[in-house]
Amino acid sequence: MIEEERPSRNDLAAQRTIMAAERTLMAWTRTSLSLVTFGFTIYKFLQYLYRQEHVRPEELKGPRYLGLTLIGLGVVFLLLASVQFRHDLRIIMPDRRISMWRLPFILAIIMVLLGVVAFIQVAF
Repeated sequence: MIEEERPSRNDLAAQRTIMAAERTLMAWTRTSLSLVTFGFTIYKFLQYLYRQEHVRPEELKGPRYLGLTLIGLGVVFLLLASVQFRHDLRIIMPDRRISMWRLPFILAIIMVLLGVVAFIQVAF
C-alpha cells in the first residue's frame, strides 16, 4: 500500500490563510458591487423622473454626481482590494509558485471592468 504524502502543518496554515484572503476579497467584491449598483440605480431612477417631466434638468446634477461618486468609490475600492489580495498571496507563499489568477480575483477584475463601463455610461 502506497501512502500519500500528507501536507505539513505549515502548508495547511498557508492554505487557510489563502482562503481567508479570498473571503476578504469576495466581501470587498460584494460591497463594491452594492456601491456600483446603488450609484447606477440612483442615476437611472432620477433619469426616469426627468423623462416623466417631474424634474428639471438642472436638478439632476446633484444625484448624477452622487451616482458617479458611488460608482467610482466601488471601482476604486475593489481595485485596491485586488491589489492587496495579490500582495497578500506573495507574502503568504514567497517561496512557492501559487497562481494569482484564482476565481475570486478573476471575479473582482470582471466587476472592476463592469464598474468602469457603468461609470462611463453615467458620465456621458
